[in-house]
Amino acid sequence: MAEEQEQSAEEGGKKSSKLKLIIIAVLALVVVGGGGAAAALFFLGGSDEPAAEEAAPAEPVRADAIYTKVRTMGGKPMFVVTLQSQDKRPHYIQLYVEAKSRDQAVADAMTLHMPLIVSRLNNLFSTQDFRTLQSIEGKEALRQSATDLVRELMQEKIGKPGVETILFTNMVMQ
Repeated sequence: MAEEQEQSAEEGGKKSSKLKLIIIAVLALVVVGGGGAAAALFFLGGSDEPAAEEAAPAEPVRADAIYTKVRTMGGKPMFVVTLQSQDKRPHYIQLYVEAKSRDQAVADAMTLHMPLIVSRLNNLFSTQDFRTLQSIEGKEALRQSATDLVRELMQEKIGKPGVETILFTNMVMQ
């Protein structure tokens, strides 16, 4: 009986020493791995230069464009006006218009002053000649005139032009 107790104590001692050895090995790996990760973060991630966020201006400039749909008084997304014509026949143009800017304050100001923008654009569009708008150059000249008009209006209302360009996202003439 005494021999059996000595054997079981010896086996228990071997098991506990193996368990202790495994636990020590795992702890050593965790410590070494953690130290390596900390060193990598310190040497690769850190720099003495100030962060880009600290050097940024007070009002960030957006890199992506903001498109504002120019809507008529009833909320319709298009302009429909009668064009001037030499052949005395009625001709119409339908335009979907968007303004491109990079400043949310300009987009908000455009929304606020939308009735005035729509009114001025309606006047501009209704004075156009049907024959002139049939050419690419005529369409481009109209787009540039619309851009200049909206820039002037924004300059008058908020003190900066703000609008990069006016886009015609759809144009139909008849």
